[in-house]
Amino acid sequence: MTGTKSVVVEAAATARTTSVRPAGYSVVKAGRRGASFLVHRRSVVVAMALTVLLAVVSVAYLCVGERFVPPAEVLKVLLGQESSAELVVGTLRLPRLVVGLLVGAAFGVAGALIQTVARNPLASPDIIGISQGAGALTVGAMTFGVTSWTVLPYLSVVGGLAAAALVYVFAWRGGLHATRFVLIGIGFAIALRSLTTLFMTKGDYLVAQQAQIWMTGSLNGRGWDEAAPLGLVLLALAPAVLWAARAQRTVSLDDDTATALGVSLGRVRLGLVVVGVVPASVATGVAGPVDFVALLAPQIARRVTRTAQIPLLASALTGAVIVVLGDLLGRRLFAPVELPVGVLTAAVGAPYLIWLIVRSRTSGGRG
Repeated sequence: MTGTKSVVVEAAATARTTSVRPAGYSVVKAGRRGASFLVHRRSVVVAMALTVLLAVVSVAYLCVGERFVPPAEVLKVLLGQESSAELVVGTLRLPRLVVGLLVGAAFGVAGALIQTVARNPLASPDIIGISQGAGALTVGAMTFGVTSWTVLPYLSVVGGLAAAALVYVFAWRGGLHATRFVLIGIGFAIALRSLTTLFMTKGDYLVAQQAQIWMTGSLNGRGWDEAAPLGLVLLALAPAVLWAARAQRTVSLDDDTATALGVSLGRVRLGLVVVGVVPASVATGVAGPVDFVALLAPQIARRVTRTAQIPLLASALTGAVIVVLGDLLGRRLFAPVELPVGVLTAAVGAPYLIWLIVRSRTSGGRG
């Protein structure tokens, strides 16, 4: 075993000192004497394409509604110029769009990190109990009279972290086994959802009705007051997400190789879980548990980029596209009846979840 470790370490040191780089990557240097890093070319192209797609979907979101607004008028509002569409676009649609963008990006990043730690495409925050933990504490607070949307997102973080800690502790047996992590998470998700239902039955009827709408995952009525805490949390997490993007590479290695390279897998995995839980919990507090976005976005991003690790930027952009497009369809598909965005994402995500389970069984249970 010692000989194997020395070979691995020697190979890693040799790779660092040579100019050989993996196929599909380019070396980018920051200045003449700055640090150099590898960039996956296809990931850059995909991220640019997703950005363009997201811009198109966002413009369509601001244009389409009970009253159609021409793209030229939308552009005037976005540039701060005087426009007759200021009320419709700037006051009603734009804040809701920003919330959708932030919620989708948060769920996309959270799903990517949780799936990386578990090494399982089934391990998303809404499957393994993290969203349910955030939801249980949020609904419980609403039952006891806390209804301020500037407070609820932070309570959701506490609930999500508590649920993640319980799942992590119960799943740990000398290491983090992917199947056990998912199964224990599903058990906690069921228990926490039952607790949420209990809170709803014990609370005031109007509060319970509000909580029921929130539980479906909706952007209806969301505005700048809800976007602010989520935006601040994501901004504060930016350095941690950059660290997570690099840490993904070591976690993706097998345990023996990572340990031989001197990586403390336990600490790295715990850090990735925390970085993933916080945005998922805040997003849940803002918009409710918008199911399956954190499940779908990372897998779509990984397939289109064809990378070994789940790309965080592409996952965030994909999650934003899913939420914004889902909310747009929910607003107009059965107009004047408005469907919550969570209904649309569940309609797409549930069949995909079934397909993943069937695929994992046919491949011998390997995630």
